Amino acid sequence: MTTRTTGTTAQSKQALGAYGEHVAERHLVEAGLVVLDRNWRCDEGEIDLVLREGRVLVVCEVKTRTSTDRGTPHEAVTAAKLDRLHRLGQRWAQARGLRPGETRVDLVAVLRPPRGAAVVEHVRGLC
Repeated sequence: MTTRTTGTTAQSKQALGAYGEHVAERHLVEAGLVVLDRNWRCDEGEIDLVLREGRVLVVCEVKTRTSTDRGTPHEAVTAAKLDRLHRLGQRWAQARGLRPGETRVDLVAVLRPPRGAAVVEHVRGLC
């Protein structure tokens, strides 16, 4: 019985994450960014979205929540996570033989309320 509940929870989290990434991608494309890659993985981790804004390579972390009861999406991006995202961006570019002039890490926070449209916030250039 426990395994079944855990599996459903994992599936629900995965579905929520996929939903948030779809919403974030649509939001970013409408804002003029160009999608280069989705869910890129290597042995060090994963980049949710890799985009280009003009000449800037954008590594985008998408955090989706149904509420902020357990913290905001912003709080989920720790200093260690941010460092890893910078390294992953470098590895992504290197794997493609690219040398972007500038690389930036962004966050798209998606809040999916029980009813109504999702609330989307795009935070450019996390430090």
